[in-house]
Amino acid sequence: MGVVVGDAISVLLAGVIAERLRFGASPPRLLSPSLHLSLYTLSAVLAPVWVLVLASSRVYDRRVIGDGADEYRRILNAIVRLVALVAAAAFLLHLSLLSRYYVLVVGPLAVAFTIAAHWLARQRLHRLREAGRFTQRTVVVGRPHHVADLVRHLKRERYVGLEVVGACIGEDATGVPVDDAVVPVVASPADLIGWVLAGNADAVVLADAAVLGLGAIREFSWQLEGSGVDLIVAPSVTGVAGPRIAVRPVAGLPLLHVEEPRLDGVSRVIKGVVERVLAQVLLIVLAPLMVLIAAAVRATSRGPAFYRQVRVGRAGTAFWMYKFRTMVDGADSRQGDLVGFNESDGPLFKMRRDPRVTPVGRWLRRFSFDELPQIAHVVTGKMSMVGPRPPLPSELEEYTDEAWRRLLVRPGLTGLWQVSGRCDLPWMETLRLDLYYVENWSLALDFVIALKTFLAVVRGRGAY
Repeated sequence: MGVVVGDAISVLLAGVIAERLRFGASPPRLLSPSLHLSLYTLSAVLAPVWVLVLASSRVYDRRVIGDGADEYRRILNAIVRLVALVAAAAFLLHLSLLSRYYVLVVGPLAVAFTIAAHWLARQRLHRLREAGRFTQRTVVVGRPHHVADLVRHLKRERYVGLEVVGACIGEDATGVPVDDAVVPVVASPADLIGWVLAGNADAVVLADAAVLGLGAIREFSWQLEGSGVDLIVAPSVTGVAGPRIAVRPVAGLPLLHVEEPRLDGVSRVIKGVVERVLAQVLLIVLAPLMVLIAAAVRATSRGPAFYRQVRVGRAGTAFWMYKFRTMVDGADSRQGDLVGFNESDGPLFKMRRDPRVTPVGRWLRRFSFDELPQIAHVVTGKMSMVGPRPPLPSELEEYTDEAWRRLLVRPGLTGLWQVSGRCDLPWMETLRLDLYYVENWSLALDFVIALKTFLAVVRGRGAY
């Protein structure tokens, strides 16, 4: 209900701002010779219309609220419908001012305010879900290893709102071990539908089709009709999403077609041009701040202001990467003494309270200011603004064939793993996120990551 009220207020606020901008404190009330309506009144009339258009676009569907990308896409589709309605009204009623000004000014403002309102509501919903509220009791169906993988992912991403209460694995077992916990087996495949319809679950997630069988899944969906229980299928094609997947029915059989990842093409050219121009602007704007940081590093500890290290870029090409120095001079030579304190489960070295980090360096890491010199690498084309983390040459010795795919694109200043937990993530999750980016890259994804980077830096979570 709060989201609906926020959407109505968005249109009203957009109308107020638009009229003030055009007419000042004393706006004329005449929009046409035949209609005496102010933009205030018109916005008040269109506010419920806007809500109805959003509802018709299924923006308020509980499966969509809090989703993010799909939610915003539906809002944009709704504004197209509203603009068509307003344009038709302007033509039929001869409202020339409405067609020229209201559509071009109030429309974009209303969309911006609506998206902002939904973003705020989404953040609150995610916090409530992470606290255990507004979640769906979920049973996961599949073989034990598939169930464990999916449960582990849902626990890590609690904002999705699927709280696992049990599993159905088709085997004679009482539970499925998942890290330090055990998910209880609540029913056999034959008894699952009765257990669910008894009110024990709000959602059923199929981790793989082997347990129920392909034919049984269709019958299972029929039996759930009208119950209000969601049936969710987690495709076995993991790490692939969005535009790369297309459902194409062949003789009544829905087939998933997976397109090749877009590693080159026009979009990549646009990405490179936009990032290099943006990097040059940022270097100019942030130059005074970088001078102050360099002076602070030099003044508070012995050694140079900058730290350089060999990193590996696209196609395995090595380059010197520069950062502001956050550790004592010669810290690399002391890493061998701290191997026993490594908190990473992969080839990375992570230590939450590394004694080599200086007080100023800890502050720089907290806000990622130590990464600012890397903007110059974007200008030279060695790095991107968004991309996988650039690895050390020593890390490549432990790379699997899967991990080598991270080097198909240029490394980035920020990426999916940085906005999903930063240093708190285990190695396999870091690798999974980087590979997901490589496989499913798009300009829209880059834009979302850039926005989330700002929030991650402000919160400072996982930075050490």
